[in-house]
Amino acid sequence: MDFTTLTIEALKMLASFVGNYGIAIILLTLVVRLFLWPLNVSQQRSMRMMQTLQPKLKAIQDRYKNNPQVMQQKMMEFYKEHKFNPMGGCMPLLIQMPIFILLYSALMSPQFIQIAGDSQFLFVKSLATTLRATAGISNDGVMGASKYDTFILGKTARVFLPTETLENVKVTKPNKALEIQGDLVPGENIDFKVSLDNLDLKFSQLDQIQKAEMAVTDVNTKETETITFERKDGLLVASVPSVEVKHAFHFDVLILILLFGLTMWLSQKLMMSMSQSQANNSDPTQAAIQKSMGTFMPIMILATFVIIPIPAGVLLYLITSNIVQVAQTVIVNKQMDAEDAAKKVKAKDSNDKVIDAEIVDDNKKGK
Repeated sequence: MDFTTLTIEALKMLASFVGNYGIAIILLTLVVRLFLWPLNVSQQRSMRMMQTLQPKLKAIQDRYKNNPQVMQQKMMEFYKEHKFNPMGGCMPLLIQMPIFILLYSALMSPQFIQIAGDSQFLFVKSLATTLRATAGISNDGVMGASKYDTFILGKTARVFLPTETLENVKVTKPNKALEIQGDLVPGENIDFKVSLDNLDLKFSQLDQIQKAEMAVTDVNTKETETITFERKDGLLVASVPSVEVKHAFHFDVLILILLFGLTMWLSQKLMMSMSQSQANNSDPTQAAIQKSMGTFMPIMILATFVIIPIPAGVLLYLITSNIVQVAQTVIVNKQMDAEDAAKKVKAKDSNDKVIDAEIVDDNKKGK
């Protein structure tokens, strides 16, 4: 069982408890964020410490700017002295990226589309729909298609031999195994063909194949049909009726993209305000760069999501993750502010005690 299948099974299990795949995605996001909470707290503390140490680091850079090797050595000594890891803040991002890719692959997979592609959540009509895609009706016997659509096979097939039926036969290279004979004309039958060599069977079994059932998915519309391929001239062939579909613009997905941009901007703004409050003597150039990144980064990602087909379910994951990030930033910032205030009070009390002791000592000497 691959990771995509494991992710889908986890979503199925959560959906069986809550009754909705949208809520299941939110719960999965919360589980992931809860797991990463200590690392994200460490990231925020690392950022605050970096801002605190920045003036001293800049002094080191200015002093040894003509000797890069010595500068690097002094900076490493400085980090070691303050027990600071400059790469510590990157760990949560490195862990979250594979999770994002895994969820993206799962929600774009034919397996998810078959079981939950038409699932709705609030105003979202389909969790598998992207901004411009048109999801076809799966397993209705007719393949919805446009002229330049591409198709892929499922990972397994049911193979019929004269004396037995083989279940879950592995299909090698399912993304490349399926070919279209002739031109694809929506509204007319689509003629598919598959080489026998794409089935992971012994040669003696390949020679006995009579027919095979395989799932065929339109990569563009996400529609999946289970098609029976008959053996002919050493190939498995099938002719499937089709109907022309037109791509539509999904405003519900656009709303999710805008919500993602808003929550990301809010998260960036909170992080920037934290940095600015801690770095009173920060480099103006660096502050300007951070401000520009905080403004333009959400816009760039929004533009990317308009171009790249991101499923509504993945956007729901990202929005939930951003909301948790905002809440975490506020909570941890308050904790760190309280810790800093306590340290200041403690330092003030220590100074007061030292001053009091000096006064007492002076009085004794005066007597």
